[in-house]
Amino acid sequence: MGKKIACLITSHFEDSEYSDPAKAFEEAGHQVITIEKEAGKTVKGKQGEVTVQIDKSIDDVEPNEFDALFLPGGFSPDILRADDRFVTFAKSFMDEKKLVFAICHGPQLLISAKTLDGRHVTGYKSIKVDLENAGAKYSDEEVVVCGNQLVTSRDPGDIPAFNRESLKLLQ
Repeated sequence: MGKKIACLITSHFEDSEYSDPAKAFEEAGHQVITIEKEAGKTVKGKQGEVTVQIDKSIDDVEPNEFDALFLPGGFSPDILRADDRFVTFAKSFMDEKKLVFAICHGPQLLISAKTLDGRHVTGYKSIKVDLENAGAKYSDEEVVVCGNQLVTSRDPGDIPAFNRESLKLLQ
């Protein structure tokens, strides 16, 4: 039985950091539900290659409906973390030790949720100091798995490792 994965996303996400993992998750039998402020809206990647139709509004979902959380990078996480509803949603996955997959700038939502203290992570190099200031132990590696719960990667080049480790935890 496939898992239900919540994906917090808005325009200016990093195209391949959404499309490649989402495809891998779906091919493995999991369901990716995209969540933004407005259901039915179409959001566009910052490279302009990928468009995503939003499945649900943040106001119409509860974290307990999902098995995992997927946070693609780009500018999307920084935009979303300005809205407390998205921060609270992400925080509940961390607090409940549910699966969280965050790549590149994805961990910015987890920084705002104040859930990274003592956690082992990686992320895009420009947020390294932010991650450390949030209490995380940063490693410059293609993928870091913390506590069989949190999977983080640095950039699009790390997607194969990110997908591999995320899929392992989803089994």
